[in-house]
Amino acid sequence: MNVHEYQAKQIFAEYGVPTPKGKVAHSVEEAVENAKELGGPIWVVKAQIHAGGRGLGGGVKLAKSLEEVEKLAGEILGMTLVTHQTGPEGKLVQKIYIEEGADIKDEFYLGIVLDRAKEMPVIMASTEGGMEIEKVAEETPEKIVKVAVDPTIGFQGYHGRELVFGLGITDKQEQRKFIDFASKLFKIYMEKDVELIEINPLIRTGSGDFLALDGKMGFDDSALFRHPEIEAMRDISEEDPDEREASKYGLSYVSLDGEIGCMVNGAGLAMGTMDTINYVGGTPANFLDVGGKANAETVAKGFEIILRNPKVKSIFVNIFGGIVRCDRIANGILEATKKVDVKVPVVVRLDGTNAAEAAEILKNANIENVIPATDLLDGAKKAVAAAKGEL
Repeated sequence: MNVHEYQAKQIFAEYGVPTPKGKVAHSVEEAVENAKELGGPIWVVKAQIHAGGRGLGGGVKLAKSLEEVEKLAGEILGMTLVTHQTGPEGKLVQKIYIEEGADIKDEFYLGIVLDRAKEMPVIMASTEGGMEIEKVAEETPEKIVKVAVDPTIGFQGYHGRELVFGLGITDKQEQRKFIDFASKLFKIYMEKDVELIEINPLIRTGSGDFLALDGKMGFDDSALFRHPEIEAMRDISEEDPDEREASKYGLSYVSLDGEIGCMVNGAGLAMGTMDTINYVGGTPANFLDVGGKANAETVAKGFEIILRNPKVKSIFVNIFGGIVRCDRIANGILEATKKVDVKVPVVVRLDGTNAAEAAEILKNANIENVIPATDLLDGAKKAVAAAKGEL
């Protein structure tokens, strides 16, 4: 689950992480009132969407008068903001954040993410604040400082020293401030079950203070039961409606850009299926893991969600029966054909528990556009061929 910048900064404030003052607004009038309350000669008007790159897309503007706040708020509210993270369809801006101006001397990047290879959180910092960290990693990786923190011992002074020395911060007072900042951020990461924290940019002011000028946070959905205060921040309008609906039925669904719908049990097999589709010349339209509790109803719902995508030209059902019995999937396919007009070819590979019974169910159903496959590679090839109209 992701939150908006203003919500991330509310969490920062709970832990004493310094940020500029700001207030969220849902209308132009509220934006102007917020600017008046904040005071000062300069304000920043920021679009609030769940995506990075807002500044480059025109969603972050500087206002030097209340009249400019009004003008910019009117331009940004209601716009469809397109960034490198939204895709070409963009996201509708429904709220904005009015923030006081800041005295920016230097810009840094600071983030925390789980390093699966090291099996521990890694704090990443760079002097290239304000730039896409992916671009920095590709072009100048030596400018990224990475410090792994074993959660059993937590953030220690030597972790902080490694960060400040790597960033070239030499002033003793500034070093202490930065280490304190990083320590608090790590505490948030651990206590709130965060998957990702990014501050880009983290600024150093003329007086040597460090402020989070931006804030991006994503949380572990499986841990939200421990954090009702975080779940209350959920903005449903920012989430994909199909992904949201799928989760209600215990389905893990992610929409992609290809033409072959995928229905698989198990995340590992789902990834392998998508890789194999790419290997034989196709592109997957989605990731869909039916999980271990799939039944006819959930499988039918999976078909319904997949077929909402107009790009889908064929569907590949790839099930290795274990906890999920193959006959359940077969019955789900039959149920789907009753509820949804399945006009595209459906390639089916069922193996494992009750595979023979499943094959018999599908055979007796005599569904015209169901194509059996013997294994993963055979199924991927047939799904690609079917999508091209070659079957």
